Amino acid sequence: MKKYDVTGIGNALVDIEFKVTDQFFKDNKVEKGLMTLVDEERQNALMEVINTSEAKKQCGGSAANTVIAVSQFGGNSYYCCKVANDELGHFFVQDMKDSGVGNNLDPERLEEGITGKCLVMVTEDSERTMNTFLGITQNFSVKDVNEAAIKDSKYLFIEGYLVTSPNGKEAMMHAKKTAESAGTKVALTFSDPAMVKYFKANFEDVIGPSVDLLFANEEEAMLFTGKDNLLEAREELKKAAKHFIITQGKNGAMIFDGDTFIDIEPYKTTAIDSNGAGDMFAGAFMYGITNGHNYASSGKLASMASSKIVSQFGPRLKWHEAKEVLARLNP
Repeated sequence: MKKYDVTGIGNALVDIEFKVTDQFFKDNKVEKGLMTLVDEERQNALMEVINTSEAKKQCGGSAANTVIAVSQFGGNSYYCCKVANDELGHFFVQDMKDSGVGNNLDPERLEEGITGKCLVMVTEDSERTMNTFLGITQNFSVKDVNEAAIKDSKYLFIEGYLVTSPNGKEAMMHAKKTAESAGTKVALTFSDPAMVKYFKANFEDVIGPSVDLLFANEEEAMLFTGKDNLLEAREELKKAAKHFIITQGKNGAMIFDGDTFIDIEPYKTTAIDSNGAGDMFAGAFMYGITNGHNYASSGKLASMASSKIVSQFGPRLKWHEAKEVLARLNP
Protein backbone atom coordinates (compact mmCIF):
# COMPACT_ATOMS: atom_id res chain seq x y z
CA MET A 1 0.00 0.00 0.00
CA LYS A 2 1.47 3.33 -1.06
CA LYS A 3 1.40 6.26 1.37
CA TYR A 4 0.38 8.98 -1.08
CA ASP A 5 -2.26 9.11 -3.76
CA VAL A 6 -0.45 11.84 -5.67
CA THR A 7 2.96 13.50 -5.47
CA GLY A 8 3.22 16.67 -7.52
CA ILE A 9 6.19 18.68 -8.75
CA GLY A 10 5.90 22.26 -9.93
CA ASN A 11 6.54 25.95 -9.44
CA ALA A 12 5.76 27.23 -5.95
CA LEU A 13 4.13 30.63 -6.23
CA VAL A 14 2.14 32.86 -3.93
CA ASP A 15 -0.95 33.88 -5.88
CA ILE A 16 -2.08 37.47 -5.47
CA GLU A 17 -5.49 37.68 -7.12
CA PHE A 18 -7.49 40.83 -7.80
CA LYS A 19 -10.16 42.22 -10.10
CA VAL A 20 -9.32 44.55 -12.99
CA THR A 21 -10.98 46.09 -16.02
CA ASP A 22 -9.95 45.76 -19.66
CA GLN A 23 -8.80 49.37 -19.44
CA PHE A 24 -6.24 48.30 -16.82
CA PHE A 25 -4.62 46.06 -19.45
CA LYS A 26 -4.51 48.87 -22.00
CA ASP A 27 -3.08 51.35 -19.53
CA ASN A 28 -0.38 48.96 -18.30
CA LYS A 29 0.38 47.12 -21.57
CA VAL A 30 -0.68 43.69 -20.27
CA GLU A 31 -1.67 41.00 -22.79
CA LYS A 32 -5.06 39.69 -21.72
CA GLY A 33 -5.80 36.00 -21.20
CA LEU A 34 -2.25 34.69 -21.07
CA MET A 35 0.32 33.63 -18.49
CA THR A 36 3.31 35.90 -19.04
CA LEU A 37 6.66 35.52 -17.30
CA VAL A 38 7.95 38.89 -16.08
CA ASP A 39 10.94 40.11 -14.11
CA GLU A 40 10.68 41.45 -10.58
CA GLU A 41 10.87 45.09 -11.68
CA ARG A 42 7.91 44.68 -14.04
CA GLN A 43 5.87 42.86 -11.40
CA ASN A 44 6.61 45.50 -8.77
CA ALA A 45 5.55 48.21 -11.20
CA LEU A 46 2.18 46.50 -11.66
CA MET A 47 1.74 46.02 -7.92
CA GLU A 48 2.19 49.76 -7.42
CA VAL A 49 -0.90 50.53 -9.52
CA ILE A 50 -3.27 47.87 -8.15
CA ASN A 51 -5.38 47.95 -5.03
CA THR A 52 -3.54 45.29 -3.04
CA SER A 53 -5.79 45.80 -0.01
CA GLU A 54 -8.56 43.94 -1.84
CA ALA A 55 -6.26 41.24 -3.27
CA LYS A 56 -6.58 37.62 -2.17
CA LYS A 57 -3.32 35.87 -1.24
CA GLN A 58 -2.67 32.14 -1.00
CA CYS A 59 -0.08 29.58 -1.96
CA GLY A 60 -0.46 28.47 -5.54
CA GLY A 61 1.10 27.43 -8.76
CA SER A 62 -0.67 24.95 -11.02
CA ALA A 63 0.42 21.66 -9.43
CA ALA A 64 0.10 23.11 -5.92
CA ASN A 65 -3.57 23.86 -6.57
CA THR A 66 -4.02 20.31 -7.85
CA VAL A 67 -2.43 18.50 -4.90
CA ILE A 68 -4.33 20.74 -2.47
CA ALA A 69 -7.56 19.71 -4.20
CA VAL A 70 -6.60 16.03 -3.81
CA SER A 71 -6.16 16.66 -0.08
CA GLN A 72 -9.44 18.56 0.27
CA PHE A 73 -11.42 15.69 -1.24
CA GLY A 74 -9.88 13.33 1.29
CA GLY A 75 -6.78 12.02 -0.48
CA ASN A 76 -3.14 11.98 0.61
CA SER A 77 -0.85 14.23 -1.39
CA TYR A 78 2.74 15.51 -1.36
CA TYR A 79 4.41 18.43 -3.14
CA CYS A 80 7.99 18.97 -4.29
CA CYS A 81 8.77 22.65 -4.81
CA LYS A 82 11.11 25.52 -3.89
CA VAL A 83 10.52 28.74 -1.92
CA ALA A 84 12.88 31.26 -0.35
CA ASN A 85 13.58 32.25 3.24
CA ASP A 86 11.37 35.33 3.11
CA GLU A 87 7.91 36.34 4.30
CA LEU A 88 6.08 34.83 1.35
CA GLY A 89 8.16 31.66 1.54
CA HIS A 90 7.14 31.04 5.13
CA PHE A 91 3.56 31.94 4.22
CA PHE A 92 3.68 29.24 1.53
CA VAL A 93 5.05 26.63 3.96
CA GLN A 94 2.30 27.34 6.50
CA ASP A 95 -0.47 27.37 3.89
CA MET A 96 0.70 23.97 2.60
CA LYS A 97 0.67 22.62 6.14
CA ASP A 98 -2.81 24.02 6.75
CA SER A 99 -3.94 22.36 3.50
CA GLY A 100 -2.80 18.95 4.70
CA VAL A 101 -0.22 18.50 1.95
CA GLY A 102 3.13 16.90 2.76
CA ASN A 103 6.10 18.67 1.20
CA ASN A 104 9.87 18.92 0.94
CA LEU A 105 10.08 22.35 2.58
CA ASP A 106 11.94 22.70 5.89
CA PRO A 107 11.21 26.20 7.26
CA GLU A 108 14.55 26.11 9.12
CA ARG A 109 16.55 25.41 5.95
CA LEU A 110 15.04 27.60 3.25
CA GLU A 111 17.54 29.21 0.89
CA GLU A 112 18.00 32.96 0.65
CA GLY A 113 16.26 34.57 -2.30
CA ILE A 114 12.82 35.74 -3.39
CA THR A 115 9.74 33.52 -3.39
CA GLY A 116 7.88 33.49 -6.70
CA LYS A 117 4.67 35.49 -7.07
CA CYS A 118 1.84 35.33 -9.57
CA LEU A 119 -0.38 38.33 -10.13
CA VAL A 120 -3.74 36.89 -11.16
CA MET A 121 -5.87 39.58 -12.83
CA VAL A 122 -9.54 38.69 -13.25
CA THR A 123 -11.88 40.65 -15.52
CA GLU A 124 -15.68 40.84 -15.52
CA ASP A 125 -15.89 38.16 -18.24
CA SER A 126 -14.27 35.77 -15.69
CA GLU A 127 -11.09 35.42 -17.74
CA ARG A 128 -7.83 35.34 -15.82
CA THR A 129 -4.58 36.91 -16.91
CA MET A 130 -1.36 36.07 -15.08
CA ASN A 131 1.94 37.88 -14.79
CA THR A 132 4.43 35.65 -13.01
CA PHE A 133 7.81 36.36 -11.47
CA LEU A 134 9.29 32.94 -10.75
CA GLY A 135 11.88 34.06 -8.22
CA ILE A 136 13.70 31.16 -6.57
CA THR A 137 11.37 28.55 -8.09
CA GLN A 138 13.14 29.04 -11.43
CA ASN A 139 16.02 27.17 -9.76
CA PHE A 140 13.85 24.12 -9.04
CA SER A 141 16.02 21.15 -9.97
CA VAL A 142 16.64 17.45 -9.49
CA LYS A 143 17.83 18.03 -5.92
CA ASP A 144 14.37 19.33 -4.98
CA VAL A 145 12.69 16.12 -6.16
CA ASN A 146 11.83 13.79 -3.28
CA GLU A 147 12.39 10.37 -4.82
CA ALA A 148 11.05 8.54 -1.76
CA ALA A 149 7.72 10.36 -1.94
CA ILE A 150 7.36 9.62 -5.66
CA LYS A 151 8.12 5.93 -5.13
CA ASP A 152 5.55 5.83 -2.33
CA SER A 153 2.79 7.37 -4.49
CA LYS A 154 0.16 5.94 -6.79
CA TYR A 155 0.71 8.82 -9.23
CA LEU A 156 3.33 11.44 -10.00
CA PHE A 157 1.74 14.68 -11.26
CA ILE A 158 4.06 16.88 -13.36
CA GLU A 159 3.32 20.56 -13.97
CA GLY A 160 3.99 21.69 -17.53
CA TYR A 161 5.24 25.12 -16.53
CA LEU A 162 8.54 23.51 -15.42
CA VAL A 163 9.39 22.88 -19.06
CA THR A 164 10.65 26.44 -19.62
CA SER A 165 14.07 25.99 -17.97
CA PRO A 166 16.82 23.38 -18.53
CA ASN A 167 16.93 22.52 -14.81
CA GLY A 168 13.13 22.30 -14.66
CA LYS A 169 13.01 20.00 -17.67
CA GLU A 170 15.75 17.85 -16.16
CA ALA A 171 13.77 17.60 -12.91
CA MET A 172 10.65 16.56 -14.86
CA MET A 173 12.53 13.80 -16.67
CA HIS A 174 14.24 12.63 -13.49
CA ALA A 175 10.96 12.49 -11.59
CA LYS A 176 9.30 10.57 -14.43
CA LYS A 177 12.16 8.04 -14.54
CA THR A 178 11.99 7.64 -10.75
CA ALA A 179 8.26 7.02 -10.93
CA GLU A 180 8.48 4.49 -13.72
CA SER A 181 11.19 2.52 -11.91
CA ALA A 182 8.92 2.24 -8.86
CA GLY A 183 5.69 1.36 -10.62
CA THR A 184 4.25 4.82 -9.93
CA LYS A 185 2.02 6.06 -12.74
CA VAL A 186 2.86 9.38 -14.40
CA ALA A 187 0.42 12.21 -15.12
CA LEU A 188 1.38 15.39 -16.97
CA THR A 189 -0.49 18.62 -17.56
CA PHE A 190 0.43 20.98 -20.39
CA SER A 191 -0.55 23.89 -18.09
CA ASP A 192 -0.93 26.62 -20.72
CA PRO A 193 -1.15 26.93 -24.54
CA ALA A 194 1.93 29.16 -24.54
CA MET A 195 3.96 26.34 -22.98
CA VAL A 196 3.00 23.99 -25.80
CA LYS A 197 3.49 26.62 -28.49
CA TYR A 198 7.02 27.56 -27.47
CA PHE A 199 8.31 24.41 -25.74
CA LYS A 200 6.75 21.56 -27.73
CA ALA A 201 10.11 19.84 -28.30
CA ASN A 202 10.82 19.89 -24.56
CA PHE A 203 7.44 18.30 -23.86
CA GLU A 204 8.19 15.58 -26.39
CA ASP A 205 11.46 14.86 -24.57
CA VAL A 206 9.69 14.66 -21.20
CA ILE A 207 6.84 12.48 -22.49
CA GLY A 208 9.19 10.08 -24.26
CA PRO A 209 7.33 6.95 -25.42
CA SER A 210 4.24 8.01 -23.43
CA VAL A 211 2.76 9.03 -20.10
CA ASP A 212 -0.01 7.23 -18.25
CA LEU A 213 -2.29 10.27 -18.10
CA LEU A 214 -2.27 13.62 -19.88
CA PHE A 215 -4.33 16.73 -19.17
CA ALA A 216 -4.87 19.27 -21.97
CA ASN A 217 -7.43 21.78 -23.08
CA GLU A 218 -8.62 21.95 -26.70
CA GLU A 219 -6.07 24.53 -27.81
CA GLU A 220 -3.18 22.69 -26.18
CA ALA A 221 -4.24 19.39 -27.72
CA MET A 222 -4.29 20.87 -31.22
CA LEU A 223 -1.03 22.78 -30.75
CA PHE A 224 0.81 19.69 -29.53
CA THR A 225 -0.48 17.39 -32.25
CA GLY A 226 -0.33 19.95 -35.05
CA LYS A 227 -3.96 19.22 -35.96
CA ASP A 228 -6.54 21.89 -36.67
CA ASN A 229 -9.56 19.99 -35.37
CA LEU A 230 -10.25 18.15 -32.15
CA LEU A 231 -11.22 14.80 -33.67
CA GLU A 232 -7.85 14.45 -35.39
CA ALA A 233 -5.99 15.83 -32.37
CA ARG A 234 -7.49 13.30 -29.97
CA GLU A 235 -6.49 10.41 -32.24
CA GLU A 236 -2.95 11.75 -32.42
CA LEU A 237 -2.75 12.14 -28.64
CA LYS A 238 -3.07 8.36 -28.30
CA LYS A 239 0.58 8.21 -29.39
CA ALA A 240 1.67 10.34 -26.42
CA ALA A 241 -0.55 9.13 -23.59
CA LYS A 242 -2.18 5.86 -22.56
CA HIS A 243 -5.09 7.86 -21.16
CA PHE A 244 -5.93 11.55 -21.50
CA ILE A 245 -8.46 14.23 -20.70
CA ILE A 246 -9.26 17.16 -22.97
CA THR A 247 -11.14 19.87 -21.09
CA GLN A 248 -13.59 21.93 -23.11
CA GLY A 249 -14.63 24.75 -20.79
CA LYS A 250 -18.38 25.28 -20.78
CA ASN A 251 -18.78 22.20 -23.01
CA GLY A 252 -17.42 19.80 -20.38
CA ALA A 253 -14.62 17.40 -21.22
CA MET A 254 -13.73 14.24 -23.09
CA ILE A 255 -11.79 11.37 -21.56
CA PHE A 256 -9.89 8.61 -23.33
CA ASP A 257 -9.82 5.68 -20.91
CA GLY A 258 -7.45 3.58 -22.99
CA ASP A 259 -10.23 1.98 -25.04
CA THR A 260 -13.05 4.42 -25.64
CA PHE A 261 -13.90 8.10 -25.40
CA ILE A 262 -16.18 9.25 -22.60
CA ASP A 263 -18.01 12.58 -22.84
CA ILE A 264 -18.25 14.43 -19.52
CA GLU A 265 -21.16 16.82 -19.33
CA PRO A 266 -20.71 20.34 -17.97
CA TYR A 267 -22.60 21.59 -14.94
CA LYS A 268 -24.49 24.83 -15.25
CA THR A 269 -22.87 27.66 -13.39
CA THR A 270 -22.37 31.42 -13.52
CA ALA A 271 -18.68 31.93 -14.19
CA ILE A 272 -17.00 34.85 -12.44
CA ASP A 273 -13.37 33.65 -12.29
CA SER A 274 -11.76 30.90 -14.39
CA ASN A 275 -8.53 30.93 -12.36
CA GLY A 276 -7.67 27.42 -11.20
CA ALA A 277 -10.46 25.62 -13.09
CA GLY A 278 -8.06 23.31 -14.90
CA ASP A 279 -6.05 22.69 -11.74
CA MET A 280 -9.21 21.83 -9.83
CA PHE A 281 -10.40 19.51 -12.61
CA ALA A 282 -7.08 17.67 -12.47
CA GLY A 283 -7.09 17.48 -8.68
CA ALA A 284 -10.63 16.14 -8.43
CA PHE A 285 -9.97 13.65 -11.21
CA MET A 286 -6.71 12.48 -9.65
CA TYR A 287 -8.46 12.02 -6.32
CA GLY A 288 -11.17 9.97 -8.02
CA ILE A 289 -8.98 7.52 -9.90
CA THR A 290 -6.74 6.95 -6.87
CA ASN A 291 -9.68 6.33 -4.55
CA GLY A 292 -11.77 3.68 -6.24
CA HIS A 293 -13.66 5.68 -8.87
CA ASN A 294 -13.62 4.81 -12.56
CA TYR A 295 -12.80 7.29 -15.32
CA ALA A 296 -16.42 8.33 -15.90
CA SER A 297 -17.14 8.85 -12.21
CA SER A 298 -13.86 10.73 -11.71
CA GLY A 299 -14.67 12.92 -14.70
CA LYS A 300 -18.09 13.71 -13.26
CA LEU A 301 -16.52 14.72 -9.94
CA ALA A 302 -13.95 16.86 -11.75
CA SER A 303 -16.64 18.58 -13.82
CA MET A 304 -18.73 19.35 -10.73
CA ALA A 305 -15.69 20.66 -8.85
CA SER A 306 -14.45 22.89 -11.68
CA SER A 307 -17.96 24.31 -12.23
CA LYS A 308 -18.00 25.21 -8.56
CA ILE A 309 -14.56 26.84 -8.65
CA VAL A 310 -15.38 29.15 -11.59
CA SER A 311 -18.49 30.39 -9.78
CA GLN A 312 -16.41 32.07 -7.09
CA PHE A 313 -13.29 34.18 -6.69
CA GLY A 314 -10.06 32.23 -6.25
CA PRO A 315 -8.61 28.85 -7.39
CA ARG A 316 -9.46 26.83 -4.28
CA LEU A 317 -12.60 25.45 -2.67
CA LYS A 318 -13.23 25.71 1.02
CA TRP A 319 -12.99 22.39 2.84
CA HIS A 320 -16.74 22.05 3.37
CA GLU A 321 -17.37 22.88 -0.29
CA ALA A 322 -15.14 20.02 -1.42
CA LYS A 323 -17.02 17.65 0.85
CA GLU A 324 -20.34 18.94 -0.50
CA VAL A 325 -19.23 18.30 -4.09
CA LEU A 326 -18.12 14.80 -3.14
CA ALA A 327 -21.46 14.17 -1.45
CA ARG A 328 -23.26 15.10 -4.69
CA LEU A 329 -21.27 12.38 -6.47
CA ASN A 330 -22.15 9.81 -3.82
CA PRO A 331 -25.65 10.75 -2.63
